[in-house]
Formats: sequence, C-alpha cells, structure tokens
Amino acid sequence: MARLIYSVISSLDGYVADTEGTFDWALPSDEEHAFVNDLERGAGTHLYGRRMYEVMQVWETDPSFAESSPVTSDYARIWQSADKIVYSRTLTQAVTARTRIEREFDADAVGRLKASADRDLGIGGPNLAAHAIRAGLIDEYHFFVAPVIVGGGKRALPDDVRLTLALIDERRFDNGVVYLKYSAA
Repeated sequence: MARLIYSVISSLDGYVADTEGTFDWALPSDEEHAFVNDLERGAGTHLYGRRMYEVMQVWETDPSFAESSPVTSDYARIWQSADKIVYSRTLTQAVTARTRIEREFDADAVGRLKASADRDLGIGGPNLAAHAIRAGLIDEYHFFVAPVIVGGGKRALPDDVRLTLALIDERRFDNGVVYLKYSAA
C-alpha cells in the first residue's frame, strides 16, 4: 500500500500564501530544493486542486523556469515523470502530460488508489488536502516552515480538524527553513 503524503511550505503562523495571495517568501534555497527533490523521487502520482496544478504546471510548460539551475532541472524531470490527478469543476483540459482531470474528490477512490499503487502519492494544495485530512487518508505530513510571519491568508491546514501526529524526522536548512515530518498516529 502506498502512502498519501501532504507536503507543504508554510509560514511560521501556518499560511501557504499571504492575504494578497503571494508566496514569494516560500522560495526554497538550493539546499532545500535538493532535499525536496529526493523526497519527491518516490512519488508516482500527485493529487492537485486546480490552483495548485496551475502553479506547478510551469515545471513542464516553461522550460526556462526549469533550466535555471541543476536542482530545478532535476525537479522538472521528477515532476514530469509522475502522474497527476487534478480535481477541478472548471478546468476543461490538462496542459501537461500524464495528467487527468476529476470533477470531484472521492475519498473512496483515493483510498483504492492508495491500496493499489506501488509508489507513494503526494497531495498538494490546502483545499484538496483538507478533504483528504477530514477523510483520514493522509499518512504523512511534510512541513517546510519558513521563518516568516505573514499574519493571514490561505491556511495550510483546515480549522475544523483535530489530529494527534508523531514527529518522525526534522531538519534545519541554511535559509532558516525547518522541515518537520509527521506520521498520522
């Protein structure tokens, strides 16, 4: 059985984007990006909401973005080699390869996907992750906590859920970001 992993970069106060919708404070250093690359190599499928997919698609649609450094080129190859499932009621077609669109999040279908997959699944975007968290589908939480307080915006976690987690790994990066890996208890 594959694990479903929610990986997120957040501010210290728990936001993935500020009140203006920006997240320029979340750009990883090369050291942090290389670490993320190693984590992402194990993912066979990424589950995204529409907005997160639109942010991530540049890894395939904008070659200059991916070619800015050896670390970003590596990530582009990793991302392009994984399957993507995008949950959207408005998106009519995918602009990237290995991508399919689903109209609704179906917790039972995701549970079956976890049971049948031979590689881990990643889930990105706080709205979509909230559905999986409420359904008890998330096996691991990978938080990259940036040393910034933004004071409001888009929350990384839903407000209406209480979970007990177990810390299983941690790491500090040269840019002050702290990685925290939790398993669902």
